[in-house]
Amino acid sequence: MHLFGRVSSGLGRAHVFMAQPHYQEQFKQVLEVTAWPGTLNLDMDQFSLANYRNLRILSGLEDGDFSDYIENFRIKGFERDGKSFGGATAFPAKISADGKNWTACAILIPDLTRHTETAEVISGSFLRESLPCKDGEKLEIKLN
Repeated sequence: MHLFGRVSSGLGRAHVFMAQPHYQEQFKQVLEVTAWPGTLNLDMDQFSLANYRNLRILSGLEDGDFSDYIENFRIKGFERDGKSFGGATAFPAKISADGKNWTACAILIPDLTRHTETAEVISGSFLRESLPCKDGEKLEIKLN
């Protein structure tokens, strides 16, 4: 499965969640390294929305039928100091700005999210620098 989207700025709050040790231990299973404490947001192009919706179906966030197997990992939520941190589904992938050089990543779909057309991407590196990319640039993701 391929997805294409444009880099967009988020709210800047993902680092609070991404830095949690409980999540980082689980991200190591997906990425084989700890994740950069933040996400890269990609607004899906119109041709990728159906595929992204299929990932949301596999995550249990939308109703629908999608029977293809796509590797995914369940990220378990937890509670710390009376605050609840929700679960998510992670889909291992590779991301590229030029279609030639690929960086390991995962699409992370939190159980509680308002994003229905924006993918949140995690990686072991700061993708805005390592790809590099900036808001408005088109990126490609290949799911494993």
